[in-house]
Amino acid sequence: MSAPATPTRRVLAQARFDTGTLLRNGEQLIVSMVLPALALVAGVFAPFPELAGRRVDVVTPGVLALAVLSTAFTGQAISTGFDRRYGVLRLLGVTPLGRSGLLSGRVLAVLVVEAIQLVVLMALGLALGWHPSAIGVLPFVLFWLLGTACFVALAMLFAGTMRAEATLALANLVWVLLLGLGGVVLPATSFPGPWSTVISFLPTAALGDGFRAAFEHGGVDLRALLVLAGWTLVLGALARRLFRWSD
Repeated sequence: MSAPATPTRRVLAQARFDTGTLLRNGEQLIVSMVLPALALVAGVFAPFPELAGRRVDVVTPGVLALAVLSTAFTGQAISTGFDRRYGVLRLLGVTPLGRSGLLSGRVLAVLVVEAIQLVVLMALGLALGWHPSAIGVLPFVLFWLLGTACFVALAMLFAGTMRAEATLALANLVWVLLLGLGGVVLPATSFPGPWSTVISFLPTAALGDGFRAAFEHGGVDLRALLVLAGWTLVLGALARRLFRWSD
């Protein structure tokens, strides 16, 4: 008789399952891959607004941040909301995998899908003339992991406190609003007047600024890092306190 699977093997098996589910979801692939690619092309060739620096060098890191938002927040909020509605989370939570194993597997799946997105979008950016700083890889990874944690926490807050239909509608609405007004694809400084200051304190703007600083200068934007870390702590605490495993 074979020995029971170790906790690590259970988490990896769950991560493989969730990764396959995400990659087979056609609607999610449109949001996570096709729309960011279209945003990248449109942002590079659009004649406005005026940007400080080459458009491709400003827009490409922002689109990478948009990809993280799409998968870590929108995709996870919707899928988790419906899993919660149909009792999947409750049932998996009482298996040997456990609730912590389920969450760990989902986070790993998000990172795998994001890695695929980022490679494809980076290749498209390079084809459009993007010239990233090679020494910016480590700061980029730091912001990537922190940004993923932040937006997964926001997704869990949505999915764990609202009905699945409300989560579906609001997650897509928030994605559209953050795309246009969140300082993610275009930096907060491209917005007029006091709005630029307000937008700069959003987690999307912090992630986009962090990616831009990493690839343009090879450094760490400390202000953006603090803003993103603050949002991650707050959203993580709220999600942990308010998340309900079943309706």
